[in-house]
Amino acid sequence: PSTLEVKRQRRAQKQGLARRLTQEQIRTGTPEPVEGREHVYVQTELYLEEISDHIIEVDEECQTDEFLDRPPTPLFIPAKTGKDVATQIEEGELFDFDIEVKPILEVLVGKTVEQALLEVMEEEELAQLWSHQRAFAELRNAEFAELQRLEEQDRRIREEKERRRLEHLEKLRKQKETAEKIAARAFAQRYLADLIPSVFNNLHESGFFYDPIERDIETEFLPWLMSEVEETLQKKVLGRMMLDSLIRMVVEKRLDEFSRPPPSDQTEAPAEVPTETDAAPPVSGEADAADQPVEEKEETDQPVDEE
Repeated sequence: PSTLEVKRQRRAQKQGLARRLTQEQIRTGTPEPVEGREHVYVQTELYLEEISDHIIEVDEECQTDEFLDRPPTPLFIPAKTGKDVATQIEEGELFDFDIEVKPILEVLVGKTVEQALLEVMEEEELAQLWSHQRAFAELRNAEFAELQRLEEQDRRIREEKERRRLEHLEKLRKQKETAEKIAARAFAQRYLADLIPSVFNNLHESGFFYDPIERDIETEFLPWLMSEVEETLQKKVLGRMMLDSLIRMVVEKRLDEFSRPPPSDQTEAPAEVPTETDAAPPVSGEADAADQPVEEKEETDQPVDEE
């Protein structure tokens, strides 16, 4: 191969190597898995698959003409353009490797150290981020647990409040029902307290309740007693009328006798008349004696009338 082709190949190799180094530097590593997980190695490179199904092949032959020998292709040399110029380099004009390499080496070492520091800082930052994530996850879990506890507590409080409210309403309903029952019982007692005696009084006044002895006395004994008393009183009145008529007749008779002049031949007649008049008071005494039992009977009959 010519010099240009060799230079081109070397330049391409250097560019590929530089590109590969750059890609390796740019490529970031896979971060560590979080807690409770792990990475799984998976082959992501391109590869050929072996086809297990074989196609049926058949060998065939044919005769062709022989190839003629072809001369080799001459190397392409572009046409020369421009003018040739030469430069004379004296001894000592070129760079000294030991001296000139120090800045480059310092730059490479500095860049390497800086890259290493950046990677270390990145790892520390990732570690801090993971620690912050873990702390945040723990705080979130704690807050979530606290939230659940508060929600459960709130639910229990609401249920207890609702239960207390229902118990209070039930208590008020029972108290109201009890008060209504007590009021109804008191009203019924007050109403029946006057109702029962009034009913019994009305029944008693109507004659549904009576004493048989008293009823017998009122219906049988008292009418008979009144009839007997009335008959006795009539007899007394009749006796008094007869006694009064007799007394009147005797008094009138004596008055007539006293009003008439006495006869001359009977001088002792006045002495006999007093004897007759003296006999009259016993009659009135007998009448009084006859009247006295009647009055006593009337006095004895008075309690009967009152009864």
